[in-house]
Amino acid sequence: MLPTTLFFPNTRTTHALDPDVLDLVPSDPALTAYDEQYAITYLRMLDADAEGADWREVARIVLHIDPDREPERARQAFESHLARAKRMTSDGYRPLLRRGWPRADA
Repeated sequence: MLPTTLFFPNTRTTHALDPDVLDLVPSDPALTAYDEQYAITYLRMLDADAEGADWREVARIVLHIDPDREPERARQAFESHLARAKRMTSDGYRPLLRRGWPRADA
């Protein structure tokens, strides 16, 4: 059975694998606590992008925002999270990996 949470050893915190998101990701160039908590979301965004998934489907399933009811919010959150996910691929995940991420709860 897959874990429903991840444990970040250096922070001693646990994060849900499918959390609700903010409308906009942090603009800080450094890795943030939000990035740590939403790393799985970023990976899901990258997978969906690579598969050519429709942004509305991704907003609904991954970001938990209904694009039919809140189209502007859904699109903004989608674009914000996908851009952050792509930026993280250059070097943003290195700090996470150095700390042993991900480690499933025991």
